[in-house]
Amino acid sequence: MGIGKKNIAFFIFLYWSFYLSAQVCNSPVLTFPANNSTDVPVNSTITWDAVVGVPGYVISIGTTPGGVDIVNQENLGNSLSYTPPFGLPENRDLYVSLTLFFFDADISDVVCPSSTFRTEDVITPPACTVVTNPVDGATNVNIATNIRWNYSPTATGYRISLSTVPGPGNIVNNQNLGNVLSYNPILDLPPSTQIFVQITPYNENGDLSPCPEQSFTTGAIATAPVCTTLTNPLNGAINVPLTPLIEWTDVPDAIGYRVTIGSSPFTAEVLNNVTFTTNSTFVIDFEPNLTFFVTIIPFNAAGDAIGCTQESFSTIVGCGPYFDSVTGELVIINPEISFPDTISICEDELPFLVSSTDTAEGYRWFQIDQFGNETLISSTSDASLTETGEYRYEAYNTVVQASGTVECPTSQIFNVVSSEIATINSVTLTDQGVDIIITVDASGIGDYEYALNDINGPYQASNVFNTMPADSYTVYVRDKNGCGIVQERIEQDLTLEGFPKFFTPNGDGVNDFWQFIQTPLTGEIGIEVIHIFDRYGNLLAQIKPTSNGWDGSFNGRPLPSNNYWFRAISESSGQIQGHFALKR
Repeated sequence: MGIGKKNIAFFIFLYWSFYLSAQVCNSPVLTFPANNSTDVPVNSTITWDAVVGVPGYVISIGTTPGGVDIVNQENLGNSLSYTPPFGLPENRDLYVSLTLFFFDADISDVVCPSSTFRTEDVITPPACTVVTNPVDGATNVNIATNIRWNYSPTATGYRISLSTVPGPGNIVNNQNLGNVLSYNPILDLPPSTQIFVQITPYNENGDLSPCPEQSFTTGAIATAPVCTTLTNPLNGAINVPLTPLIEWTDVPDAIGYRVTIGSSPFTAEVLNNVTFTTNSTFVIDFEPNLTFFVTIIPFNAAGDAIGCTQESFSTIVGCGPYFDSVTGELVIINPEISFPDTISICEDELPFLVSSTDTAEGYRWFQIDQFGNETLISSTSDASLTETGEYRYEAYNTVVQASGTVECPTSQIFNVVSSEIATINSVTLTDQGVDIIITVDASGIGDYEYALNDINGPYQASNVFNTMPADSYTVYVRDKNGCGIVQERIEQDLTLEGFPKFFTPNGDGVNDFWQFIQTPLTGEIGIEVIHIFDRYGNLLAQIKPTSNGWDGSFNGRPLPSNNYWFRAISESSGQIQGHFALKR
């Protein structure tokens, strides 16, 4: 059966890099705290690297390898961090086990090595904390409310006082609660009354009492609604379609529901405390292969339901990537595509046929208008492009799962641009002494490349040719998309103010002598004599402007290719100095 048609089940757990009972132990690497580190703060947040293809993580923390006495296999969804709500015990060796969570798997079947670290030795009392529910100054608070507060770093326990007047508690007086972050009064609080709350954190080093009081005012006697439960999907459901209608039991005395949904117990990126007046949500487009955590709180005039718990469900595996339960290999159903982001065509080639070379079960081609709207133009591996502009190419595979057939696409947005043969506007030659720089100015709507003297290249993307010998050249400009080649012959001006920049005494009858040439640009008249020197200032020759010129020899011996200098005596300008090249 092809991979695009496979029913997918997950029975894989990964810890630290070894195999056990045909399952892979390949845990994500902790980024903090590092393995075997010491003096780790007790209020640390534990973080780790993501593992490709994993829908969620389960964390356990204990005081022994593989232990769960501090945190017992808590599902974190796709979160890459965890902050223990009550902190960590001080001055202890702790062991963290991170299991990669896969739907339908029994995490107790796999026991793998843990990462370990030692916490700090706390030597000071904890700071005071803040009551988070009810907030300070709140009014019309339900008389059955719970009291909740923030964790105070290094605290190992808390005492609470509740009173109708400031000072010692006349409802609860300095009651030791242990290491908890909430308190549910045994009896309802008195209605329509200001209540004063004092929370005192402590540890083995004592406390910082007296901590400041906060207060809130209760409402009239009324009955808050009870909590509700998910009916679709059910709590713990797997293979949930990506567009479910979230539904829950109707609570008769509730006037509304506040719904929070996130992909970890600590986030709300899907819905953030959104109010619904019925016992269902609008349809939500969920991501595949993730666990989503749902909190629903009914409310009425008396306040919110108290103590409602979080529920969760997992969406269909979708396109992955995921680890195959049989092979243990990472599977990616989406096809790999190789397609350019720009296609250039010659102006006279429309309509233009484009074909996909990618391996996939199906293909689609869309044209995108100026407003971003897409129009399907082909459902095969080929498409006829009738005009320039923006398009989207899509290739897809499919996979059969419990909820039906899922399509897994990969797409590429590309632009079609028109190309044409170039126009050479100019070729500029810049003197660099012995060498020259050739700059080609070409225009057109094509993508061009450049070559010298050979129509077959080599071609270069730059239109500038540096440090070229002073000579004549043929410039070629080629459209990369095959729309044509243009050329232009550049005859190098061999003179600079009448004095040649080079000569080639090779006996071919062309440019065999170096001699002054009268030009309209120089305005020079009456050149009397020209002296020629080598680079060391040695006089090599003395010529008259009426002679053939210098043949590149000294005492009858040919001199090598090199730079040479001249000094000319002019009636109008006096001395004129410069250099030229002898080339063999």
